[in-house]
Amino acid sequence: MSIRAFVEDGVETFEAKIDGETIQWDKGLSYAKHLQTEQLLSAQIPVSDKPDEMLFIIMHQTMELWLKLVLHEAKLVVAGIRADDLDHAGKTLDRIATIQRHMIHSWEVLATLTPHDFLTFRGFLRKASGFQSHQYRELEFLLGNKREDLLLVHNDDVAAHERLTAALGAPSLYDELLRLLARRGFPIPASHLNRDFSQPYQPCDAVEDAWLAIYSDVEAHWDLYAFAEKITALEYYFQEWRFKHMKTVARVIGQKMGTGGSAGVNYLVKALSLSFFPELWSMRTRMVAPKEGPNYADPPAGSVA
Repeated sequence: MSIRAFVEDGVETFEAKIDGETIQWDKGLSYAKHLQTEQLLSAQIPVSDKPDEMLFIIMHQTMELWLKLVLHEAKLVVAGIRADDLDHAGKTLDRIATIQRHMIHSWEVLATLTPHDFLTFRGFLRKASGFQSHQYRELEFLLGNKREDLLLVHNDDVAAHERLTAALGAPSLYDELLRLLARRGFPIPASHLNRDFSQPYQPCDAVEDAWLAIYSDVEAHWDLYAFAEKITALEYYFQEWRFKHMKTVARVIGQKMGTGGSAGVNYLVKALSLSFFPELWSMRTRMVAPKEGPNYADPPAGSVA
């Protein structure tokens, strides 16, 4: 068994025959350097000696990594909307949906943590809580759930607080989408185009009318209709993720308070009522079927009524 050394592109390179394959590596960029595996795999630092804490840590760390990717992709969607590039933004939304489905199923791993397992180390967590996730908060702000008081728990983290403050005051993905509708000629009120974006969004009849017009003539507005369905899917999966989170917490701790002092399951239940894109949902109730063919309640032709 031998290694051949040579220089390629100014970098010392090595080659060896391993299991019938010619394998090369160099002193430039390695797998471990690229992925920072040493730092990544050394980031699991339990605060107890209980074996099940490792599952808890890795589960939440991986969720934070997926949140980072969803944030990255969602910002690309916003940029695409601003540029009227719905094709690329829609492709990115498809990727986000796939990530979200993975995130939803990942709760099943944490659900293997029984109440007894969790209680062995819960006391060591003190007041550490998922409520303090600044990435989750930034994603909520980006999607439109704006509440200034949610910044309070991040006061001690200057960088996170600055980033969240900027996200709070910036137009949300939905705000940008309404601006796109206005550019396409839909009568979106000025109050919804130029507002204090740090304040919660208030649903509007005119916005609902615009979406109803799009969904009532999909051939004339196909790109907006198809894109709106991808946006709807984003919230659909986000709510499914929230629901799975709530049920996992209920399975593990029942109705206990959260470690950060929240109402636990009951707090998570309240979050299920939040909507990022309200008129896209309310409009569906107003949609009616076109008058084609017989009424569904009419008796079949030739029958006696």
